[in-house]
Amino acid sequence: MKVNFKSLSIAILCSWFGITRQAFYQYKKSACKEAIEEAVIVEMIGKIRVSHPKIGGRKLFSMLNKEMKEQKIKMGRDRFFDLLRHNNLLVKRRRSYHKTTNSNHWMRKYPNLIKGVEPIGPNHILVSDITYWKIGGKHYYISFVTDAFSRKIKGYHVAETMEAVESVAALKMALKDINPQATGIIHHSDRGSQYCSAEYVKVLKKKGVRISMTESGDPLENAIAERVNGIIKGEYLFDYDIDSISKARKVLNAVVRLYNEQRPHSSLNNQTPNTVDNGNIDRKVRRLWKNYYKTKAECNITI
Repeated sequence: MKVNFKSLSIAILCSWFGITRQAFYQYKKSACKEAIEEAVIVEMIGKIRVSHPKIGGRKLFSMLNKEMKEQKIKMGRDRFFDLLRHNNLLVKRRRSYHKTTNSNHWMRKYPNLIKGVEPIGPNHILVSDITYWKIGGKHYYISFVTDAFSRKIKGYHVAETMEAVESVAALKMALKDINPQATGIIHHSDRGSQYCSAEYVKVLKKKGVRISMTESGDPLENAIAERVNGIIKGEYLFDYDIDSISKARKVLNAVVRLYNEQRPHSSLNNQTPNTVDNGNIDRKVRRLWKNYYKTKAECNITI
């Protein structure tokens, strides 16, 4: 209106709307400040999304919380999500499914030892699973071994087949990450032929690891392993130009490092898996995940 009525003062225009000139300038200053803050945050998000292109809004808010405080930017989660929405930065989840478990075999299947058991620290319960990775017209199979307490991926291996030897490679990597003096370790998986194979069972028994398996095909019986699969595939393993198994392994190695070292988990009080696995979790904070773990089992274990 000031542009159209140049002869009128700001004071007169403000009076038409029942506001003071001071209120008008304060609002104008506040709006300018908010616009600058939002531009700064969008730039911060862009830097994080270079390494974590599909990370969700809640994780972004957690990762930026410290930096926003340093910049003296006050922004609640609702306003933060509005900012993501207005800048087309919300992530759409892609769902896909490919069966990698064959439990119809003659090999011995072991009982579920972790039903009703809560992991009491790192290196107590290891969960394993295999996921399918289709990229660039090729398909690979990734074996993961994850610590149920810290959510750290301790062992991983990508291959062009689902043979047991490929899963054994991930298992051996995970066991190397654990203190040789640790006892009472439980390894939990589905009843797939890879985990029931003589090669896999031999490695577990040699290290004194107790063997646990699901009792049905319900994903909730191996919920943490399924969740880690979803995070790695949904947030990282896509849109790569993979033309060889060697390149696939380099990509997976980089992705696991990003996940373990940088990605916060809400169930870990927004700390990273590496931080918690190293024993730096705040014991006063109640863990937040929801799954079938109910009570802490009494067991003889040395972490």
